[in-house]
Amino acid sequence: MTTGTPPDTPQRVLFYGVTGSGKTTAARRYASATGLPEVSADDQIGWLPAWTERDPTEQARLAATLASGERWVFDTVYAKWADQVLPRTELVVALDYPRWVSLSRLVRRTMRRVVRQEVVCNGNRESARKAISRDSILAWHFKSFPRKRARIRRLIEDDCVPVLRFTRPRDLDRWLRSVEAS
Repeated sequence: MTTGTPPDTPQRVLFYGVTGSGKTTAARRYASATGLPEVSADDQIGWLPAWTERDPTEQARLAATLASGERWVFDTVYAKWADQVLPRTELVVALDYPRWVSLSRLVRRTMRRVVRQEVVCNGNRESARKAISRDSILAWHFKSFPRKRARIRRLIEDDCVPVLRFTRPRDLDRWLRSVEAS
């Protein structure tokens, strides 16, 4: 479903969805296909080494600086600095999948990262202990899921920016393939 009329070639695109929906991967594919610079919220704004969250004021400043550019693809937006990005966004690509889809992806991704000791962002790695802690990405999925889905509904209802909403990964993949082909 698309709300509003997106520009033919949007230059400022925000991917948004629930934790584990594949926003970063989709944003990376879109940025690669369009030549737009990718902004990784976790790497460039949210997190420092040793899983230290960057000061919220600094996050907002960085987000404002990055959003002030004429061309970008944000892989997500944090609520605490969304007001720096949304007013400049020309298209929101919303990944609004059922919980079982995003949660199963998140569990697989987290397990892979733990086993392979993959770097997540800024030198940070997920550990088995972190994966089952109260502040794990899995716990965050349960805390944030209803809020993020509600934000997608508000973005659609507010009609301030065109929203391209996907409820199935295969539909997103089909759309991304069409972008890559053009």
